[in-house]
Amino acid sequence: MWGNGYGMAGGLMMLVFWGAIIALIVFAVRWFDGGSGSARAQRKEALDVLRHRFAKGEIDEDEFRTRKAALEE
Repeated sequence: MWGNGYGMAGGLMMLVFWGAIIALIVFAVRWFDGGSGSARAQRKEALDVLRHRFAKGEIDEDEFRTRKAALEE
């Protein structure tokens, strides 16, 4: 009925093989792109927190400028 091949097990193994290839490509792209994009996102998040603290009055203008300059280096 299935011929000389591996039948359903062969089809399943083909799906597993291509799934693994696709997963490796996705992980490789994320790994290569993660270094630059994540640092930028963390810096933006830190600046947002700093702005929020300044707006709430938790820190004064001098401290805000000092910390902002340190984050932008």
